[in-house]
Formats: sequence, C-alpha cells, structure tokens
Amino acid sequence: MLFAVVYGAARRVDRMSEIEAAGGHALAMDVTDDATMVSAVGRIIGEQRRIDVLINNAGYGQYGALEDVTLDDARKQMEINLFGLGRLTQLCLPHMRARQFGRIFNVSSIGGRLATPLGGWYHASKFALEGYSDALRMEVRPFGIDVVVIEPGGVESEWSGIATREAERISGNGAYAGLVAKAKTLMTGQKGASPRAITDLIVKGIHARTPRTRYHGGMMAGTMLFLRAWLSDRMLDRLIMMALR
Repeated sequence: MLFAVVYGAARRVDRMSEIEAAGGHALAMDVTDDATMVSAVGRIIGEQRRIDVLINNAGYGQYGALEDVTLDDARKQMEINLFGLGRLTQLCLPHMRARQFGRIFNVSSIGGRLATPLGGWYHASKFALEGYSDALRMEVRPFGIDVVVIEPGGVESEWSGIATREAERISGNGAYAGLVAKAKTLMTGQKGASPRAITDLIVKGIHARTPRTRYHGGMMAGTMLFLRAWLSDRMLDRLIMMALR
C-alpha cells in the first residue's frame, strides 16, 4: 500500500479540517499572492524534499454578460483561473525535473471545450488553460513529467451559487436580465455529481502507468463533450439556448 503525504492549500485554512483529520497538512495560500505560493512550496520542499504531484484546482466562475463585466473583474478571473496556476506550476517544476518525475493535474472544465451565455470570461480562462496544458505537456514530457487535464461537468459545490450571484449582481437588472433569470433557474435547479466523481479521476491518473491527457466526469460531462464533437457551432448554440427558454 502506497503512503502519500498530502498538503492541501487554500485561502480559508479553517475549512481544511477534514484534510487535517485524515492526516494531511493544511497550508495558507492565495494564488494571487506570490509570496504565499513561494512560502508554501518552500515549506513542502523543506519538510519532504520532493513534490511528486501538483493538483491545480483554484478557480471560480465570473459570470455576467460580456457587455457588462468590467475589465477589472475579467482580469481577476484570468489571474485566479490561469496566471496563479501558471505561477505555482513554475515553482514546482524545478523540483520535479530534478527527480525526472512528476504529475501535474490542471482542473479545467467542460466549459473549457464549449461555452454558454453569461460565462464568457470564465470560459475564456478555461479555454486558455486547455491550451496552456497542451503546450506544457509537450515541454515537460522529456523530463518524465506528465500533465493531465481534468474536465468536470456539474459537481456539487459552491461554484454555481457564486456564478449565479455574480450574474445577478452584474447583469440582473439590465438588457440581459431575462437571460440571467433563465440561467439562474437552470443552474439552481440541478444537483451536481459528488466531488468524489472528480477526485476518483485524479486518483486514477496518479496510479496509471501512463495517464490519459484528459479525464472528464460529473453531471452531463460526457454528453456535452460528445455534442461538442459532433454538432456544428450553430447547432450547439441552438441546443444551449433551447435549454434556457
């Protein structure tokens, strides 16, 4: 049986009690604060002398009509969902290269393969993450490092509530108010899959001799990715808009 030392990093360390109860270590980290990332990686190397697996999972959904979302909010979305991830990866890669082994899991979304109304900047961040991950995978493979993209569909979490509140805050009273109301009904009326549907995929990728480049799971993930692959852009547009009637 393999023994793993797990560090969980988050802004709200007080909510990491389950990780600590299971024997893990909680770290304070904010992916928009470089010093906290440097400190966290330094602590892990100081205590363990190695980093074998990095799971990049920080992110949120900046929702609202693209006409309404301020560029400051858009930059924050990219900073958290993409640039923070990129910086943490930079900090971990030298230690993985030194050992000629590593696995990097970037948690994207099916929203990195197809887009829906009101989530333009969120989708932009995830589409960018998909391309970033593809390039990174080719760059680091000669050093024995694998890069795996995880593409969740609907998962039970705080994500949809935050996205809905942002859409209402930004576009709930203007030209797009009707669309926001329909999207809220759709997003709040569905229960996502258990988070374990995603963590099981990551564990699968960790234990695989050669992991796949992408794994997907969660509510509607397989169905939506199938439709994206086989429908034209306009046909998929119509299907998505029909769901928002």
